Amino acid sequence: MENFDYFNPVRILFGEGQIARLPSLIPTGARILLTAGGGSIRTNGVFEQVTRALTGFSRTDFFGIEANPLFETCLEAAALCRREKIDFLLAVGGGSVLDATKLIAAATHFDGDPWDLVSREAAPGRTLPLGTVLTLPATGSEMNAFSVISRAATGEKLGFGSPELYPRFAILDPRTTLSLPPRQVANGIVDTFVHVTEQYLTRPADAPLQDRQAEAILLTLVDEAPKVRANPDHLPTRANLMWCATQALNGLIGCGVPQDWSTHMIGHELTAFFGLDHGQSLAVVLPGVLELLFPEKSAKLAQFGERVWGIREVNATARARAAIARTEAFFQEVGVATRLGDYGIGSEAADKVAARFAARGVAHGESGQVDAEMARKILLSRL
Repeated sequence: MENFDYFNPVRILFGEGQIARLPSLIPTGARILLTAGGGSIRTNGVFEQVTRALTGFSRTDFFGIEANPLFETCLEAAALCRREKIDFLLAVGGGSVLDATKLIAAATHFDGDPWDLVSREAAPGRTLPLGTVLTLPATGSEMNAFSVISRAATGEKLGFGSPELYPRFAILDPRTTLSLPPRQVANGIVDTFVHVTEQYLTRPADAPLQDRQAEAILLTLVDEAPKVRANPDHLPTRANLMWCATQALNGLIGCGVPQDWSTHMIGHELTAFFGLDHGQSLAVVLPGVLELLFPEKSAKLAQFGERVWGIREVNATARARAAIARTEAFFQEVGVATRLGDYGIGSEAADKVAARFAARGVAHGESGQVDAEMARKILLSRL
C-alpha cells in the first residue's frame, strides 16, 4: 500500500426530511445564492421544501446551470455574487450544479483570470462557503473538493480541485431522486461504477481493505441496478444508489492505491467534441481502456471477475477477459450504449481526442501510459 494523506470535512445528512434542517446548517444572517439547473426542482417539490426551510434568510436564485456546466455561466453567477454581496452558496440539484457552484465559490473574489482556476488549478485564495441539497446521485461531488467545467469558447472540458472547495454539508434525501428520467438514472449508475473502477482496476497494491470496499460498491450497484429499472419508485433502492455514488468518490477507496482516470479524461473530450452525456462517454471508453491496458490490469481484472461477476474460470486470463465483456454487458443492461457508432460517431473521434492530448502534452493512467497515441487506439477499438 502506498502512503496517503486522507482528509474529508463534509457533513452528510442522509434520508427523508433532512432538507428541513437547512436553517441549522447555514450561518444566521447569511446572504445566500441558490444555484440550480433547468428548473426541475420547481416541479418535483424540492424547491418548495428548500424555500420553506430558508424562510427568514436573504436569498437570491440563479437558475440555468447546464448539464455540462459552462465556465461562462459560472462567471455570470460570480458577478451576481459580487453585486448582491453573497456570502454563502447553496447548490440544489445534481453534480453539475454542484460543480458549477464550486467554481463560483472560487471565482467570485479571485484576482486573476478565473480560467486559471480550471486550466492551471491556480490556488483560489478567498472562497465562498457552500453546501448542497443533492438530487441526482452520480458524480460524488457532494463529498469531494473536485469539479469539472466546460468552456464554450474553446470547446474544452477540464477538471480541477482545491481543499477550499469541499462542501460544508450535503443533504442526501433519496426521495428527491424519484422524479429523475431513466436516462439520468442509468448515466448515474455508470458514472458511479466507473468512479470505482478508476481506483480499483489498476495494478495490485497489496491493499485488500480498499479492494473489498471498492468491490462492495460495485456489487451493490450490480444488485440495485435491475431493481431501479423494475421499480423506479422503490425508495430503499434509490437510497442505496445514492449512497454508492457518494462512497465511490469521497476519496476513501482511493487511499494508498494507484489510480487511473484515463477513461474520464478521454470521456471528457468526447463530451466536449460531440455532446455525449458523461455516463455515455464512460460506457464507451472503459471497455477499450481495459482491453488496451490489459497486461498491466489483468491481475485486478481477474480478481474483479471472480469477486464481482462470479466468474469461475480456472485460468486467470480467461476470468479477466470475461470480466471486461460482462462489464460492457452490464452497461447495456442498465440502458447505456457502449459503442461510438451507437451515437453516430466515427473514427474522427480518435483523431480529435488524440490531437487534444498531443496539444496538451498529457498522459494519463496509473503509469502514465495513456498518451495521445494510446487514446487514439482506445477510441478506434470502440467504433
